[in-house]
Amino acid sequence: MAEAKIVPPQYETGYVRDGITDLEQWNYDEELPELQWPQCNRIYYRMTHEDGRVASVMQAIGLPVRRTNWWIEPNGARDEVVEDVAMNLGLPILGTEPTSLPRTRGRFSWSQHLQWALLMLPYGHSYFEQVYTFDETTKRLRLRKLGPRPQRTISKFNVALDGGLESIKQYAPASTDLVTYGIAGVEIPVSRLVAYVRDPEPGDWKGTSMLRPAYKHWLLKDDLIRLQAATARRNGMGMPVGTAANKDDAEVKHMQDLSSNARGGMKSGIGLAPGQTFEFKGVEGNLPDMQAAINYHDRSIALAGLAHFLNLDGRGGSHALASVQEDTFTQSVQTFGESIRDTANSHIVEDLVDLNFGPDEVAPRIVFDEIGSRQDATAAALGILVQNGLLEADEALRVSLRQKFGLTPPDPNDETAPAVTLVEGGSEE
Repeated sequence: MAEAKIVPPQYETGYVRDGITDLEQWNYDEELPELQWPQCNRIYYRMTHEDGRVASVMQAIGLPVRRTNWWIEPNGARDEVVEDVAMNLGLPILGTEPTSLPRTRGRFSWSQHLQWALLMLPYGHSYFEQVYTFDETTKRLRLRKLGPRPQRTISKFNVALDGGLESIKQYAPASTDLVTYGIAGVEIPVSRLVAYVRDPEPGDWKGTSMLRPAYKHWLLKDDLIRLQAATARRNGMGMPVGTAANKDDAEVKHMQDLSSNARGGMKSGIGLAPGQTFEFKGVEGNLPDMQAAINYHDRSIALAGLAHFLNLDGRGGSHALASVQEDTFTQSVQTFGESIRDTANSHIVEDLVDLNFGPDEVAPRIVFDEIGSRQDATAAALGILVQNGLLEADEALRVSLRQKFGLTPPDPNDETAPAVTLVEGGSEE
């Protein structure tokens, strides 16, 4: 009996998203109307700009990604391709001597792009449009900019049934006429987009904001701070109370004016008639400890970003536990950096190589130094490794060390420059 031939599936029978109506943007699992997109963009903007703890969590995650060294790794690509990509992105080439970078005016800035790409943390997504210009000198396309498309300007995500992004729509600019953009605004196809999306579910190109779990803590904390300020304002100095001796409206009014105008000072004093009394009454009973509740919500906001170290208040604790918490945070920051790296390689580097050299050309890669998990090797440690034959002090190592520590490259025209050899305890000329 002949075996039945297995035909591999070449098309999908199911679907990810039902994109028939505009209601595809609605998240049925989100119960808070103010956190439905796009209303949530306004909430997340307030959280990052009004709350110090939220801002510190965003900076704690974003700054290590922005401060680490970013490189272009050849990845087996031809030197011409590697140099072209490095020039377009303004990044140094890994494993080569530092060279003078091109002028920055009118060119793409990787550091600025990183800052805007990290907006996917509070908003869940960050979109950019590719813009090129033709370089008459090299006869190639040059990446002029990756134009940010702010979250508040996006009106719709057009998603295919299989969950793939087709395009995004932006509202028409308020300063232009509708003839240019139309009532529906402008639509940007996915082929021109670079999309950074945080923790998306299948078919969801809005992503998930890191601040979503912290929303209730931010909201309650904001109310408690306002209530704490109002409590201090009303009861912090006590309430002056004057009591009239008789049920005379004029005397009652006199005692009210006396209480309202009472001021403390070296020469302050109040004269009272027989039967009249005057006192400062403070709060009676126990007030709830609002500061403890505020601190709890602050700690919970930090935990939403795995920034446990922000909750250290100097009261001691286990060093081992602190190290574990630091490792978890460092891994999360490393993961965010890798997400940006992978998206940039797929939709910036490879697109640039496709346009200038063709789709079959081997493309270099954007890489970055690992964040926080490895100790820097000292000159003494490197000398010991070389002395024991565990490391070869070749030119590649010297170049790598100069890149690592930001040292200037040797002058190739200086024939009197002494050779440098790694030895135990440092370097020897």
